[in-house]
Amino acid sequence: MSPPSVEPRLLRAFLAVADELHFTRAAARLYVAQQALSRDVRRLERELGVELFGRTTRQVTLTADGTRLLPYARRAVEAQDELLAAFTGPAPEDRPLLVDVNSPGLVHERVLARARELAPGCELMARYESGLTHAAAELLAGRIDVSFGRFAGLDAAVRERLDQQPMRYEPMAVVLPEEHPLAALDEVPLRRLAGERIYAGAGNPRTPEWTDLARRLFAGRGIEIAPPAPLAIGEEEFRRIMAKYRNPVLTGVDFPAMPGSVLRPLVDPVPLSPVSLVWRKARRHPGIDALRAAASALAEENGWLERPEGAWIPAADALIMMSPG
Repeated sequence: MSPPSVEPRLLRAFLAVADELHFTRAAARLYVAQQALSRDVRRLERELGVELFGRTTRQVTLTADGTRLLPYARRAVEAQDELLAAFTGPAPEDRPLLVDVNSPGLVHERVLARARELAPGCELMARYESGLTHAAAELLAGRIDVSFGRFAGLDAAVRERLDQQPMRYEPMAVVLPEEHPLAALDEVPLRRLAGERIYAGAGNPRTPEWTDLARRLFAGRGIEIAPPAPLAIGEEEFRRIMAKYRNPVLTGVDFPAMPGSVLRPLVDPVPLSPVSLVWRKARRHPGIDALRAAASALAEENGWLERPEGAWIPAADALIMMSPG
C-alpha cells in the first residue's frame, strides 16, 4: 500500500485556518468559498487520519495533532513556493525586491541607497510598513522581501522562519513638546523621566516589539507607558497629536524633526534599540546580497555595532545581536 499523497492546496487551506482560527476569514484570505475551504480541511483530516481543529459555534482551535502538523505544513508550502519561483516568471535578479524601510527619514533609506549602488541591475523598491511585527507577517506572506527592526521582539515561531543580520545599536531618544521642562536639556537622563507618561506605541498592532522594549526599559524607573493614542502619519498630524496629548514620545536618535517638538537623546545609561536586517528564510535574490553588504559597510563606517560602555539593552536582544547573521 503506497503512503498517502497530500496536495499542497490542502496544506494551504489548513495553514490559513490555523493562522486565522476562523473559517470565514481564512476563506476570504484564500479567495475561495467557505464551503470549499471546509471541504479541503476535512479531506486533509481524512487523509492524515487525525482531527486538526476543534470546532464549536463560538471558536476554532488547533488540536494537538494540528499543532504538530503546523511546522511541517509551513515547510512544505514554502518549499513549493520556492520551487515555483525558481521555474516560473522572470529570473530572480529581474524581480523587483520590496524593501520595507519602516518610515521616511530613517537610516534604513541609507542602506537601501547604498544597495542600489552595489546592485544597479536590481530593482529595489521602498515600502513603509511601520513596525517589524507587521512587516514580519508581510515577509512570511511574500508581500515584501526585506525589513528592519528588533528581531528579538518577534514571536519565537516567527523568528524560526526568518533570517536576520545584526545592523545597528541605535541610541534611544525622547521627543518632547517644545515647552516641556526637559526640552531645555541637551540630553535627558533616564531618571529625569520618572513620573512621566511616555508614548511608546501602546495599542498599535504593528509595533508591539517597540512597546515591549519600552516596558523593559521603564521597569523600576517610575516611568509609565502612555495609553493608546491615534497613530499620527505625517508632520502635521504628529504636531496635532503632540499638542493634544502632551505625552513625550520614545523613539530613536534618527527620528526626523517634527514641528512643535524637540528630540533629546537619553543617557545615564544610554538605552539601545537593536536593529537587524530581516528577510524570509531561503529567500534568494541578488538584491538581498546587496542589502546585506550595504548594511555591513555602513555599520563598519559609522560604528553602528559598537556598544557604548554601560549602555542598556535586554539580554535576549544582546544575544541575538552578537550572532553572525
